[in-house]
Amino acid sequence: MKPVSDKGYLQQLIDEGEHQQQDFKFEISDARKIARSLSAFANTDGGRLLIGVKDNGRIAGVRSEEEIYMIEAAARLYCQPQVDIAMHTYTVDGKTVLIAEIPKAPEKPIQAQVAPGKYMAYVRIADENILATAVHLAVWRQKNSKRGSLVEYTEREQMLLDYLAEHGEITVSKYSRLARLSYRSAVEHIARFVRFGLLEVCFEHHKFYYRLRQSEE
Repeated sequence: MKPVSDKGYLQQLIDEGEHQQQDFKFEISDARKIARSLSAFANTDGGRLLIGVKDNGRIAGVRSEEEIYMIEAAARLYCQPQVDIAMHTYTVDGKTVLIAEIPKAPEKPIQAQVAPGKYMAYVRIADENILATAVHLAVWRQKNSKRGSLVEYTEREQMLLDYLAEHGEITVSKYSRLARLSYRSAVEHIARFVRFGLLEVCFEHHKFYYRLRQSEE
């Protein structure tokens, strides 16, 4: 089988457009902003950045080696813990495109520095990098914990399941009010259900909500 040329391979990727595991970057001018992309990919399903490609898919090319150093800085200096990325260059019609491959993190969260001494975690949803919620953080914390965790079926947990069966979706704030729980406790309850696959995290109209996980047929 004839190997795909650099041009053919890049065109295949570009034709996919931007999605949950791929993003186009015309240029790298801010290592901190790129760190957010690395955090989002690492905290979700992994992915790749195509640098030197415009949002419309046109190949513009990487403008200087400085951009390679900025990606390395984003991964090593502005992500906590560091992200191990793999970089490859492809040349098409005299223009160089840099592809940075970001693996899914084995232990989350990967946080990005948003200001000196301040780090925040992101997730990748469709073609956007979104700030991780308290539920995401709680799920990761519970998974990383050495202690076992059980889903208790108290009256409050049953209330959550009954409400979802009738209404289809719920937010943390709504559950907090219904169950008369503190916001923090409501986060922990929902995170346990998410962790054990009973609920799924949904994002729509710039809002996170939770619903019963749909069974796969």
